[in-house]
Amino acid sequence: MSNSPDEIRDELPDDLNVTAFVGPYKFPDNSRRRIPGIIYLVIAVLLALLWFSQRDNETSLISDGFLGSAIFLGLVGLFSLSASWRMTVDEKLALVYATRAVGFAVGHASAQQVWRGFRSRPTWRVMIYSAQEPPLQRGLVLIDAIDARVIECLVESNPES
Repeated sequence: MSNSPDEIRDELPDDLNVTAFVGPYKFPDNSRRRIPGIIYLVIAVLLALLWFSQRDNETSLISDGFLGSAIFLGLVGLFSLSASWRMTVDEKLALVYATRAVGFAVGHASAQQVWRGFRSRPTWRVMIYSAQEPPLQRGLVLIDAIDARVIECLVESNPES
């Protein structure tokens, strides 16, 4: 089977190519939610203004759906603003706090960002294994990404060993 230059070949996009890795991944901050929240609120105000100015005009194309859309977008915009927490703890700092919380020497560990509650408060879920081979203990620690407090710390013997 020959490979001609005209043959179509599959390839990974540049952003997924691990050979072009340039550094650690930076988790995006939840405060970016403010941008769409403000956009939703501006559109909601414009829709409400259109409805108020044109609602009595019988030849207008403006219906009560504009008011309903304004209310809905206003609520979504307010929720986006209320859930736009500024994170002060990144994944590296969460690993440090989790290591302190478990009380044993840490070998392998990983952090995952999750959200808690109605307002989607960012939280780090850190899974930690002890430094022995194979690990004798493991722990799961939840670290608040806003104020760095330990929400929960579960430590147990590693059932896999």
